[in-house]
Amino acid sequence: MPQNDTPQPGTFPVVRMRRLRYNKLVRELVQETSIPPDKLIYPLFLRSGQGIRVPIGSMPGVFQLSLDEMVREIEELKSLGIGGVLLFGIPDTKDACGSDALNSQGIIAQAVRAAKDAAQEKLLVITDLCFCEYTDHGHCGILTEIAGHADVDNDATLKMIADQALVHAEAGADMIAPSGMIDGMIGAVRGILDRNRFEHLPVMSYAAKYASGFYGPFRDAAESAPQFGDRRSYQMDPAAAAEQALREVELDLAEGADIVMVKPAMVYLDIMRMVRERFPNVPLAAYNVSGEYSMVKAAAERGWIDESRIVRETLTAIRRAGANIIITYWAKDIAAGNV
Repeated sequence: MPQNDTPQPGTFPVVRMRRLRYNKLVRELVQETSIPPDKLIYPLFLRSGQGIRVPIGSMPGVFQLSLDEMVREIEELKSLGIGGVLLFGIPDTKDACGSDALNSQGIIAQAVRAAKDAAQEKLLVITDLCFCEYTDHGHCGILTEIAGHADVDNDATLKMIADQALVHAEAGADMIAPSGMIDGMIGAVRGILDRNRFEHLPVMSYAAKYASGFYGPFRDAAESAPQFGDRRSYQMDPAAAAEQALREVELDLAEGADIVMVKPAMVYLDIMRMVRERFPNVPLAAYNVSGEYSMVKAAAERGWIDESRIVRETLTAIRRAGANIIITYWAKDIAAGNV
């Protein structure tokens, strides 16, 4: 630089952004986004039996577990400081109305009781409330004929949703997470909980849940693939205007949701940021879903990417976009420092 040139304030070379990047300790000092274990929720897929640990082929490192194996898993999660578990039940038998989900001795009720005993108030026991794992048709409620084809009967399903919520609450769930994207589901859950002295239980709504192609491996894990058609008539269209997601969140909050969720996470960071900005004081969860997990696992197994770097970068982006809580299959690995 010529001697007579005076650097302009606020520009190079007076301002050098790399000063905060040269030194690893300086980088860590100025970091603002972290992934604490107590903000992570770990999904568990549960079935009856003893000593069962069935690997999910499309989700390396994820298993269907019997309840005794679930208890061992929870002991490990407690030691790692994980915030909670999200329980999915897989019944021995399925029928058209998912009756096992409404049974106080069904798999999800048994799982909640066993999980609560194991958790000892050291982590939250959260239940996914839906019917796709329990119905023989794989859809999220009672079917009826609409416009000449079978579809979920929204209002008939609300009664079933309420009944299932009460089963979860009476079994001891710490939080209930309705996931079916059925109109009015939060009001149905909040209403039955309040009428039965469970007004203290929080509800985490899958408020903006998209009809995504990223759910495929989950359907292997939960054995919940639809036997016909798809779920586009009740889950959100990925191409819908972003304002539709904000409206869904607004409606669920009005019905009594305490926490709202965006699902999937990675490709809906824009929606997450908009929800955070529109509702700055509402706890926001994000579900880092099965397809997102499996893609990274598959690429890492082939040596194409560094799994640890990708996972941390992904979860950091989700937190930076505004999520307070992340549901992820990497929760254990993050907390243990394995990625």
